[in-house]
Amino acid sequence: MTVVPFSIEIPEDTLTDLRERLARARLPRSTPGEPWSAGVDYGYLAELARYWGEEFDWRAQEARLNSIPQYTTEIDGCRVHFLHVRAARRASGPAPVPLLLSHGWPSAFTEFLKLVPLLADDFDLVIPSTPGFVFSDALPGPHTRAAIADVWAKLMTELGYEKFGAYGGDIGADITNWLAIRHPERLVGIHLLHPKMPTVGPGDPPLDAQEQAFMDSLKKFDETDFGYSAMQETRPDTAAAALNDSPIGLAAWILDKFHAWTDHDGSLESRFSRDDLLTLVTLYWVTGCIGTSFRTYFDYHYNEPRPVIGVPLAATLGIEDRDYPRQMADRSYTDVRRWRAATAGGHFLPLEEPELLAGELRAFFGEISAKG
Repeated sequence: MTVVPFSIEIPEDTLTDLRERLARARLPRSTPGEPWSAGVDYGYLAELARYWGEEFDWRAQEARLNSIPQYTTEIDGCRVHFLHVRAARRASGPAPVPLLLSHGWPSAFTEFLKLVPLLADDFDLVIPSTPGFVFSDALPGPHTRAAIADVWAKLMTELGYEKFGAYGGDIGADITNWLAIRHPERLVGIHLLHPKMPTVGPGDPPLDAQEQAFMDSLKKFDETDFGYSAMQETRPDTAAAALNDSPIGLAAWILDKFHAWTDHDGSLESRFSRDDLLTLVTLYWVTGCIGTSFRTYFDYHYNEPRPVIGVPLAATLGIEDRDYPRQMADRSYTDVRRWRAATAGGHFLPLEEPELLAGELRAFFGEISAKG
């Protein structure tokens, strides 16, 4: 395996085609009701499309992304794209902690960019693109969280890290869980945004009232939000055919989730800049990855039940899990070292609350390192 420096260089004709498609965007009539109540708000989407086609400066964003060291390597026949930022080596004091950061859907490596300057003094940061996302190839077999965890373990070996820490949210959290399950000897600790939900089987104590109330709240939320997941699990190619051919459709599919899952005051741009949102959507567009980003959903049935995890755990909850009972984590993890209940931030916590998360990561892995 060979690590090769990588630079993002999108052809100008790809950008020209994007702008031409945006200029021809044809929005349907809105469903009656409050904005965002039936999905993406078309008024917002129309203005975003105008900005995207007329004012958004992709080349400036491309230069910003390329200012961070990026690489590719081949693992099990697949190209894996990743950022690798090494901390400055010191003559004394603790060595930098290698820290692997894993994203979920609909996200990309860009979710972690605000963390880089906050952590780069004390951590060697490895930020891969999940297989099937942007510049990483899809796996030849099922996209299980365990399979991706094995790829990450090989990546860290190739980079010379025998032991490392790992953080993840959403799909990235479950990849991190499986790293701890399949490669516990490699992990100094794991830090999660979304702790896993317990599986209560024969012989396990039943859920208490608080735990059951939390599980019921998730089920109730899914009644109005689960349509995207059902489509990606059962008919991913049908959805991808439309989204891969329409930038405005692609933006709608992704930004609907940003609006539904994040901690904002009703306006997406109270939490995210237009340029941050459009950088992500543009990466999905120019790489044509929306269909392969669905693979972890379509292949979900291949995932095995997760056993109890013994690697040291820290959790920093977002508002999605504000009612996650602390005692519920003990059903899935035997060594919970640090627990921060939800105060701010949502599904994309590294992008929403980078200072908060950076402080939690420093505290947890600093304690782990001090104890050896």
